[in-house]
Amino acid sequence: MAKYIAQIIVLGGQAIGRAFAKALKQEIAASQEAAKRAGGGRQGDQSAESNLRTGMTLEEAKQILNVEDAKNVDSIIKNYEHLFNVNERSKGGSFYIQSKVFRAKERLDHELKAQQQNQKSKPDEQQAEEVSQSRARQRR
Repeated sequence: MAKYIAQIIVLGGQAIGRAFAKALKQEIAASQEAAKRAGGGRQGDQSAESNLRTGMTLEEAKQILNVEDAKNVDSIIKNYEHLFNVNERSKGGSFYIQSKVFRAKERLDHELKAQQQNQKSKPDEQQAEEVSQSRARQRR
């Protein structure tokens, strides 16, 4: 009897171990794919930080506000104001949906801010590269 119980425990442990290993492999693959989509490196870190801060991905925010281009500020503001006003509680709207609309705009604002910072830092990087190249030419 004890032999059968031991065999059941061992087989159950093996099945759980295999399932855990498979789930872990899937999670690693999914996180690597997400890192590729986010751009990797510093840009990926900023995107992940914004996702955590607002609790929503960029794609989800664009879907909620019905915006295809995150750079189109006029469309974002227009859709945000419309959806926010339509979902006011006093008009019979949903506070949950209104908060989702607010978080979506907040996420898109984070993305626009990050893009502006990247554009400002690129000229500085190019200028630093030009200075280092000119110094290298002077040494020759």
